[in-house]
Amino acid sequence: MKILVIGSGGREHAIVHALATSKTSVEKIWCAPGNAGMAQEAECVPIQSDNLPALLQFARQNRVDLTVVGPEAPLVEGIVDHFRREGLVIVGPTRSAARLEGSKSFAKEFMRKYGIPTARYDVIPNLEKGAYQLTHWKDRSVVKADGLAAGKGVKVCESQAEAKAFLYELMEKEIFGAAGSTVLIEECLQGEEATVMAFCDGQTLIPMPASQDHKRLGDNDQGPNTGGMGAYAPAPLITSALLKQIKQSIFEPFMKGIQGEKFDFRGIIYFGLMITSEGPKVLEFNVRFGDPETQVVLPLLQTDLAKILTAIAQQKLADVAVRWSSQSTLCVVLASGGYPGSYAKGKAIQLKPGFSSKDVTVYHAGTDTVKGRLVTAGGRVLGVTGIGDGFEAARDKAYKAISNISFDGMIYRKDIGAKAMTLAGRGR
Repeated sequence: MKILVIGSGGREHAIVHALATSKTSVEKIWCAPGNAGMAQEAECVPIQSDNLPALLQFARQNRVDLTVVGPEAPLVEGIVDHFRREGLVIVGPTRSAARLEGSKSFAKEFMRKYGIPTARYDVIPNLEKGAYQLTHWKDRSVVKADGLAAGKGVKVCESQAEAKAFLYELMEKEIFGAAGSTVLIEECLQGEEATVMAFCDGQTLIPMPASQDHKRLGDNDQGPNTGGMGAYAPAPLITSALLKQIKQSIFEPFMKGIQGEKFDFRGIIYFGLMITSEGPKVLEFNVRFGDPETQVVLPLLQTDLAKILTAIAQQKLADVAVRWSSQSTLCVVLASGGYPGSYAKGKAIQLKPGFSSKDVTVYHAGTDTVKGRLVTAGGRVLGVTGIGDGFEAARDKAYKAISNISFDGMIYRKDIGAKAMTLAGRGR
């Protein structure tokens, strides 16, 4: 089997690593465009993930058997539709189904129609109407750009004035372009966030272990929001009883919805959840693997990933017994100084002996090779994942490995997994 993985971050490296260790007859793996870490396990090709015609041509010419899409933008742009029209096998939802991530207002309407619990909301079509609608939102609220904004088009607003100011930036200043031409305002749910990703072929949904990530840049959840500074799995917050409730109140109506809308959804669905006093509610859908959640979930997978993805594409997921390790995983993200704002690239990365072992995997997120040297090439540079019998063991292994990694300006959180160990210690 020849496989093409589209993307260049830590998530895609985790996918490549899982496929490279596959027991299925994986003959060849390409990454487009990939990064320096992926180049150690696959062949990187210089095609950007948003260049749909070039990706299609490459898959045709190289007779790719299976394509896996990492980032959301190509899915929202309809890469799955293009590939399937050419008879190529690809994992992911079609363009119409990908609107569940591509448009927050569309996702909210889908949730309302099929009775999926979520926050109360209003859709703001323009600035003039928005000024009036905001008069009904006097308390703390969340304002979101409707379209894709690389995870940055969301702000928790403490007052009506703050919400109005952010609305002006989105709709008048157009700081996120067309993504902010429509805006959502919703109630700020209280509780604790968690993620459950699932394999889905449109007929069967198989959840993965729940995970929790750390969005804030600094320890104790201080500083600006980021794409994620670390994660752990399985999340002790999501007990077996709570998972049963999630299946009944969220997974089942979701499946009813995609079937009712006749969506061709053969891919990964990501449920971003808030566990409130009223029960679990959906914050967002993503129509692909999460980052950095994938870097802690896939290391627990004991079933062949290539086999699962092939079954998804063939709508035979019900025939696969998906098994998971009982161990725990924890990932710490090493980022460039200045992230999530502006940062320098090209900093030499030093990897001393001991940076990796059988219980530690270093996933490359923003790296490159220049004149034979490994250098930084992004805001989030590396994700160090430890695996062990319990969170304390996984955490110790990850942080021990980090002591053997360095680059100028390197920043990372020192408290990843602290909450998990507390909850696990309480027997949750």
